[in-house]
Amino acid sequence: MNKRIMIRVMAVAMLAMTMAASAAGVSHQYPTPELLSGDTTIIDIRTPGEWSETGVVEGAIPITFFDERGGYDAAEFLRQIEPLVSRDEPFAVICRTGNRTRAVSDFLADQGYQVINLQGGIHYLMGSGYEPVEFAQRREELEQEGQCGLQAMSC
Repeated sequence: MNKRIMIRVMAVAMLAMTMAASAAGVSHQYPTPELLSGDTTIIDIRTPGEWSETGVVEGAIPITFFDERGGYDAAEFLRQIEPLVSRDEPFAVICRTGNRTRAVSDFLADQGYQVINLQGGIHYLMGSGYEPVEFAQRREELEQEGQCGLQAMSC
């Protein structure tokens, strides 16, 4: 009987946490083909080395949040995303496994953005059979679109 009560308490607590995250402007979801091929802007917050190693989601905008040592410049990141996304339209963030995007999603929600944290990151996608595009190819596309002025893009 105690076990049932404990399970119910845990379920209510998890529901409350989910509702709080949603209310705060964050939704946590695994990437789907519909999301990846839709109109949702996707920002890849990994490092240039990671982009080169695995490639990036087709159409994603690579803007580093954390550097290789775990440091970050939140104000610079916000400056870079400001012309790309609006506070009233959801956009997605992706990293390698979803751990960094969880923290960044919460930060962005605190700034008033509607954020989709792509759980599992690029590793989840690749494990599901998704084939990312090479970073060099995406960088070339961004150069042609005139979007390589963003410092963290390594263009």
